[in-house]
Amino acid sequence: MTSDISISKIIFGTSSLGNLYTALDDSIKLEIVKQIIQHSPKPAVFDSAGKYGAGLALESLGKALHELQIKPEDVLISNKLGWYRTELKTPEPTFEPGVWRDLKYDAVQKISYEGILACYEQGNQLLHGYNAQLVSVHDPDEYLAAAENEAEREKRYQDVLDAYRALAELKQQGRVKAIGVGAKDWTIIRKITDDIHLDWVMIANSMTLHSHPKDLLKYMQSLQERGIMIINSAVFNAGFLIGGNYYNYKEIDPESDHDQALLKWRERFFALCDKHAIKPAEACVQFGLSAPGVVSIALSTTNAGRVKQNVAMGHTKVPNTFWQDMKAGGLMDSSYNYV
Repeated sequence: MTSDISISKIIFGTSSLGNLYTALDDSIKLEIVKQIIQHSPKPAVFDSAGKYGAGLALESLGKALHELQIKPEDVLISNKLGWYRTELKTPEPTFEPGVWRDLKYDAVQKISYEGILACYEQGNQLLHGYNAQLVSVHDPDEYLAAAENEAEREKRYQDVLDAYRALAELKQQGRVKAIGVGAKDWTIIRKITDDIHLDWVMIANSMTLHSHPKDLLKYMQSLQERGIMIINSAVFNAGFLIGGNYYNYKEIDPESDHDQALLKWRERFFALCDKHAIKPAEACVQFGLSAPGVVSIALSTTNAGRVKQNVAMGHTKVPNTFWQDMKAGGLMDSSYNYV
């Protein structure tokens, strides 16, 4: 990571500002941003994307920062690039139906040299005078997975490389501070970091208290040795580890043997948290921070009242006896030696 970047243990995602699942009133969005600014060490870090509400998250963030009269140097904005706001011509947006609420725009994917620059410029316009300093290509794993054959996949991967060539030029020009990647499939992150020099990576749904594969740990150790910063995202497996009904965005089926095992794991996990007087979220965050190379956890909220406790979770002490009980009970890998 470049030496002039300062990033706190807890950074904040902005999907809620783009009306993910729920349309929030502007006053609620303003209060969420206000609380993040108030309780985060400077600079407060926001992770956003053109895909979040077809640019609504970027727009809402910029509007709130402007209204709060926040100095640009007191915030650090990450914009994951690849989706470009367009006119809404259908009853519901076409780019991700059923996920976003009350949108006035649609979005199209633009992953190419010219396309990623267009996304970057539009993002800064939506940010109301604030500029993204951390940039990346958004979900290249999904872009590659959409290929219908190997030839198309190779073409799409070249699009990704071309997009990164554009981002490298922005960094050389001093317009951005650092270049990264965010994806759910960490093997695609590994492929990209083998081909391109990056400053940071964001791993989602992959390094959690419930799931921490040895191959991923080995890769994270290699990133640490190369000085590449890791942001760990979705450490609750999409909410399941703290009581939600979805595991990695798939609804739990109590009739499924696989999902019954997940529910049994969670029941025992909750019991251990209760025994050691810690919250499940605190255990998940501290585990996520313990992994090699991780400097930050990305959290999101729709509730301004939770911001302060989310920031505090980055500094919560989890007793060693809890980790020992987790290992003894087979709830985590007994060879995991970072806690």
